[in-house]
Amino acid sequence: MRRVIFNQKGGVGKSTITCNLAAISAMEGKKTLVIDLDIQGNSTHYLLGHKVTDPDKTSAHFFKACLSIALFGSNHSDIASLIHETPFQNLYVLPSHPDLEPLQGRLESRYKIFKLRDELDKLEDFDEIYIDTPPILNFYSQSALIAANKCLIPFDCDSFAREALYTLTNSIAEVKADHNQNLEIEGIVVNQYQSQAKLPKQIVSELIEEGLPVLDSKISPSIKVRESHTHSKPLIHYAPNHKLSAEFQALHSELHD
Repeated sequence: MRRVIFNQKGGVGKSTITCNLAAISAMEGKKTLVIDLDIQGNSTHYLLGHKVTDPDKTSAHFFKACLSIALFGSNHSDIASLIHETPFQNLYVLPSHPDLEPLQGRLESRYKIFKLRDELDKLEDFDEIYIDTPPILNFYSQSALIAANKCLIPFDCDSFAREALYTLTNSIAEVKADHNQNLEIEGIVVNQYQSQAKLPKQIVSELIEEGLPVLDSKISPSIKVRESHTHSKPLIHYAPNHKLSAEFQALHSELHD
């Protein structure tokens, strides 16, 4: 299963959701890969405890190789050779790097949008693949949507996020129609959900009435998230008995039912 976590709005918890769901999959015994395509590298740092400074050991190297077989040779580096083990059993990461940014224009002009999908089709070692994306519909997020089976949309409950959600679902529908007929919106994950506040409850209720696939499992705000980022440990490892860990486990179970 390849799952992309995507929203064109920043600060909605993409990397947090990606890494915590992946960590739960790995703990359940599934060999799990996180692909970090956001140049900020938050998922990379969350899982490794540091960012990878050598671009030749990151996803940037793969995309450079897509541009010039002559430079890298006919047996240019594939994704498998760029994957890093994390400190957590069964959990691996393909790191991000800032060199992804200047590559975009050349990748787009040479129409390399299917290269990630084609490479992942050859990667048979993993049971679950989670793809973290930049908060914009650019070459990398489109590549991820084309390569994935399912799309998970993080959503924080405010009016601006709601308006952006409609644009987002239209963008995903367009990618599905043009490039990936197997792509499905798996669900909308309500993040930073304050169950006692009136506005979040109202917005969620209205989205459900509109027929949008809002998931039952919701993620509450908590300082434990920032603490887990600081310690580079997903919550299932950092605070396994915390309420937030239980919420992520419930979300993971809902997605895999």
